[in-house]
Amino acid sequence: MAIRKITEYPENVLATPGETVSEFDVELENLCADMFETMYDAEGVGLAAQQIGLSLRLFVMDCEGVKLVATNPEIVKTEGEQTGQEGCLSVGKVPAVVVRAERATLRAQDLKGEWFQRSAEGYAARCFQHETDHCDGKLFIDHLPKMRREMVVKKFQKEKKLK
Repeated sequence: MAIRKITEYPENVLATPGETVSEFDVELENLCADMFETMYDAEGVGLAAQQIGLSLRLFVMDCEGVKLVATNPEIVKTEGEQTGQEGCLSVGKVPAVVVRAERATLRAQDLKGEWFQRSAEGYAARCFQHETDHCDGKLFIDHLPKMRREMVVKKFQKEKKLK
């Protein structure tokens, strides 16, 4: 296992929809182990392949008791609405208030290529949506009004210069 470098905004891979995962092998298992290790090291709750520079439809998460690997994920159902703080390891964890569905059902494949569906609510549902967005080439800041998005980006750039 290895900690990978986290790709930061505005790298192109973050805005590019990921390729379908078609090989379910030891290489994928090792990649996911690296992704979990990278996510834990960065104190995150989810990490998509784009965030380590790979254009794949793949994410890992460990959030509110929901720990999983999702390949080729899609959100198949949403209900309700929640408003809350959201951040991203690729945007320096600079938070912003984002509106998401309160409940979400994820359809994806596991490490063996078996399809599954999992429903969650609250923070875990937010994570499903956030990480699936990464696989679609979207960042949480894409859900913000233009002025708020610009403020988050400026704060991230300022903090990055201070490091």
